[in-house]
Amino acid sequence: MSTPDVQRVDSATGTLADWNAAGLLAAADLHITDRLVRMCGESVSDDARLGAALAVRAVRLGSTCLALDRIGELAAGEDTAEIEMPSPGDLLDALAASPLVAGSDAGPLCPLVVRDSVDGPLVYLQKYFRQEQTIREILDRRSRTAPSVDTAALREAIAAVYSSPDDGALQKLAAAVAATRWTTVLAGGPGTGKTYTVARILAVLDRLQGPGLRIGLCAPTGRAAAQLQASVEAESTLPVTAHAVTLHSLLGWRPGSNPRYGRGRTLPHDVIVVDETSMLSMTAMSRLLDAVRPDARVVFVGDPHQLASVEAGAVLADLVERTDVPATAETDGSPTTPTQAFDAVGLDPAAEDLDPDDVARMADGVITLRRQFRFGGGISQVAAAVNAGDPDAVLELVTSPEIGDVELVAPDDLDGVAGDILSWGRGLRTAARRGDAAGALDALDSHRVLCAHREGSWGVRGWTTRITDWLGTTEAEHMGWYVGQPILVTANDRQTSTFNGDTGVVIAGPDTEPQRANRPDSSDAVRVAFRRGGEVRLLHPTQLADVVSVHAMTIHRSQGSQFDQVTVVLPPAGSELLTRELLYTAITRARSRVRIVGTADVLTAAVNRRVQRASGLRSTLSAI
Repeated sequence: MSTPDVQRVDSATGTLADWNAAGLLAAADLHITDRLVRMCGESVSDDARLGAALAVRAVRLGSTCLALDRIGELAAGEDTAEIEMPSPGDLLDALAASPLVAGSDAGPLCPLVVRDSVDGPLVYLQKYFRQEQTIREILDRRSRTAPSVDTAALREAIAAVYSSPDDGALQKLAAAVAATRWTTVLAGGPGTGKTYTVARILAVLDRLQGPGLRIGLCAPTGRAAAQLQASVEAESTLPVTAHAVTLHSLLGWRPGSNPRYGRGRTLPHDVIVVDETSMLSMTAMSRLLDAVRPDARVVFVGDPHQLASVEAGAVLADLVERTDVPATAETDGSPTTPTQAFDAVGLDPAAEDLDPDDVARMADGVITLRRQFRFGGGISQVAAAVNAGDPDAVLELVTSPEIGDVELVAPDDLDGVAGDILSWGRGLRTAARRGDAAGALDALDSHRVLCAHREGSWGVRGWTTRITDWLGTTEAEHMGWYVGQPILVTANDRQTSTFNGDTGVVIAGPDTEPQRANRPDSSDAVRVAFRRGGEVRLLHPTQLADVVSVHAMTIHRSQGSQFDQVTVVLPPAGSELLTRELLYTAITRARSRVRIVGTADVLTAAVNRRVQRASGLRSTLSAI
């Protein structure tokens, strides 16, 4: 008996039925479209229905709108002989004439919005159009004015805070831009000093304003917020305290309810720092900006090349690429142009070796840090080639005998990977048996296997089976807690200050007898060690409700983490997750060495395929 296709809608008719049968539209796309059509109370043509279903599909896959000029890409590589592919113009005409866009006699409700952009016509669900408009209008309004800052005082503050000879020009310029604009975007890859720069930006603002600077630190997830807190504390000498929280906590935003803070009740902070902004959804960004006071500074921090939010939107990349920011602001003499910013920090733009595009974007409040402090060599070169979309350069680098820290490994030649994992497991067990929490945590982060998928032989589940077989811990995994067990937290727990994505290791407890350290232990004989910043914490296993073993993890979950070495397992050819952003994120988790498990063809496909999240934030929109 065959398994029914849960994505097949048997009641579907016409064009939508054909697209659904071809696998280009999911069941949810059709059901939501049917609901929108019924709300209009009038008949809707097949082409207009298709346009609506594709707009729903676009949001489901992470875009905030449907770019009509790119609908031909939807069927790339698919067997589309049985479906009719209308032209973008035909879809646009059908939508514009339909009650979905134009309204109907049943009422003024228009569930879809159509606008023109530099990327061509865009089709929105009304909710996401309103959110995008909120973001655009608030950012534009904030860019038309600027804080009044004494240039001499700013120059003095920057000189006092940036006292190290290793401080780069862009890091100092970031402080000047953040001090003289209401909105700043601080972008950069891993190891470029973003957190270091954030701490010094806050120190500069504290010197300018004096005691009482109210600082809000937040991130999209609890784990990212905790890491931000630890990093800023390690880098900062601020005489003020700031406690990092999730964005939802900052806004008082609980599931199923409206945020406590919003347009009618704004946040009290003078400066708000949002870390890991690449993980921020369109909805979250619109809620945040609605709640920020017009005279409060906001600093968005993150890497625009990393994987974006699991929800709709790629707001950090949009902010970096925006082209419709007002060119001038009412500044009262504050340095808001690149030349004035250079003057504020005592630098000559002609003498600095900076990318002209980076200098030009300073006028829009965008600073991109490029100097790598964490890693260099082959990892940096491969990451740059991946970002550039140059598969030939990537292949040349990963197969070059002169590049020792990145290599491509065939899926049927895993001896080197197995050796790395066995070495990792031995180091983990040795430290754990001694009860050496710090040593065990160092060993835990010395290597990590990163997969694109959770399921399947090349996903987390399949590789976990392979790794436990190599380590000889398969039986122990079924018997409960054991010394040397790597642990992953899967849910936030404020009582223990552990967060979804935290990793730890089971170590021998203080009273564990040495002869018991070689076999699985009861929970009474062990402790679970975690690290936050430089602090090591020990928890009893009974305090941890939502945890699993972590011999491998998804690349999505690894965002914000760093390991000495990583083994990147590429998904099979044809996987929707096989993208440039996925590969870049995985590679840049490593400090010293990367092994990529996959074929040259799959690696090439990953570099060539970029996540294309349609959005209208990057340019001005106009009515059609």
